[in-house]
Amino acid sequence: MATVTDKAQLDGEFSDLYRAHLRDVYSYSYYRTGNHHDAEDLTEQTFLQAYRHFERAQRESDGRPLRPWLIRIAHNLAANYYRDRSRKPQTPIDDASTISATHTTEALVEDRDDLKRILECVQDLPDDRREALIMRFALDMDNKEIARALGRSEGATKVLIHRAIKQLEERLEDERG
Repeated sequence: MATVTDKAQLDGEFSDLYRAHLRDVYSYSYYRTGNHHDAEDLTEQTFLQAYRHFERAQRESDGRPLRPWLIRIAHNLAANYYRDRSRKPQTPIDDASTISATHTTEALVEDRDDLKRILECVQDLPDDRREALIMRFALDMDNKEIARALGRSEGATKVLIHRAIKQLEERLEDERG
């Protein structure tokens, strides 16, 4: 039976985990959904689920960082989000085009158009490749962390990222062609 002191210590450790990884979980969720409101919901759900299993995760982590574990929870919740959404289709929100003010420089508009095109191509990648790129470039996770988050070996993760980048480059070239 856990004592009040143990519970307080556990809550303090979870608060530290929350503060350390809130930005990463939110960023991951935002890249997956493309919507701030949905990203906030997924982030909240991720930390609620993490809190429920935190004590066990700490024991089983064997001292390894828990960020991949959190991202895996977010990954699973995002997959559920997309599955549920496909059952209830909604109109996609194209807010990327409304970000800029009406009076911008030509270069800024071109950069924004390039970014929008890249993000659209990333969304069209197979799930595992898209996930790996988001973790690598949006969250700056290393291959070892990504492998843990995706439940793959490090070697398989390197290959996955390489193939994702190659496929993304090919898609962008086809669009320019």
